[in-house]
Amino acid sequence: MSTTADDARAALAAVVGSGPLVPATPGTEDPRAAAVLMLFGVLDRVPSSRPARADAVHRDLDVLLLARASTLRSHPGEVAFPGGRIDPGDADAPAAALREAREETGLDPTGVEVLGTLPAVPLAHSNHLVRPVLGWWREPTPVRVVDERESAAVFRTPVADLLDPAHRGVTVLRRGGQEWRGPAFTVRSDRGEHTLWGFTAMLLDALFDRLDWTEPWEHGRELPLPGTTRR
Repeated sequence: MSTTADDARAALAAVVGSGPLVPATPGTEDPRAAAVLMLFGVLDRVPSSRPARADAVHRDLDVLLLARASTLRSHPGEVAFPGGRIDPGDADAPAAALREAREETGLDPTGVEVLGTLPAVPLAHSNHLVRPVLGWWREPTPVRVVDERESAAVFRTPVADLLDPAHRGVTVLRRGGQEWRGPAFTVRSDRGEHTLWGFTAMLLDALFDRLDWTEPWEHGRELPLPGTTRR
């Protein structure tokens, strides 16, 4: 493992215990517990599209993502971290996140080092309380779409591409005369180009800020809400 990767792992581990990534918001009285796996590792065979920067600790990193199937009733087509509800048989949030990641991507959980669990984030609109679990891919294993009814794509995205200002913007959701703006990214899988937005984008945006990895980007640039995949 390179020095760059060592530094990145240490930086990610330091985030645990540094407080919530996102500000606390009102939740529901009886939320359903869930967990997501924010899994980072040394860049795989798909290189970043950006030139290497000697001062960038993230230039050798990627993060595991998936695109949900467009036929799902909940969040169809959205790009997300692997994860799901915490079942009664799960020992804790990391166990649930690893189980869901194995079921959704086929990864071997024994190769994942759990760096820690971040404070839960309430999602009132879906009645969930979500625990982000930070992981480091100590021994990466192949990933794939395990169930096409659940996922359309499973892929590892270079962190340098996510941080590229050309791939950043906001999505704007307008309903009932109200407007919700949130960070967004463009990402590419073997199924085409996707807009990464919502909860997953919010976590990545906050994590990059916490790590001081964020590069200046145009906060007024609107990205299209996902509905189709551009090729």
